[in-house]
Amino acid sequence: MADKVTILFLCTGNACRSQMCEGWARHLKGDLIEAYSAGIVPHGVDPRALKVMAEAGVDISSHASKHLDDLKSIAFDYVVTVCDAAAERCPIFPGQVKQLHRGFQDPPRLARGAKSEDEALAHYRRVRDAIRAFVESLPAALPR
Repeated sequence: MADKVTILFLCTGNACRSQMCEGWARHLKGDLIEAYSAGIVPHGVDPRALKVMAEAGVDISSHASKHLDDLKSIAFDYVVTVCDAAAERCPIFPGQVKQLHRGFQDPPRLARGAKSEDEALAHYRRVRDAIRAFVESLPAALPR
């Protein structure tokens, strides 16, 4: 079998979307993808992200919010930005790293106006499921 594809999922805070990407990639595609996540300005893993991922059978409770610099020793094949702010601020990576953007809505921002916890979690679940569909397409959907 060929080596795994090494992917960094990059977001602003490494709190929600990039954590979900890493969790899904490890859970669904661990035989094909070596997944990592980081943020431009990390600020802790979102408890609601932990909750909705656990509901789907993916435990990301051991994940920590990491800064991009924490992973600078890893040679990534791909860097996938998952929010517009990270795409705009994404540094240039050395070597043959391919960079692409696949933006997802921000669950914490969507949940701000929620009238209940269930309503807030519905936003997280919708984004979680969209991320799962994206990760299911990997690595075949990645540019060569």
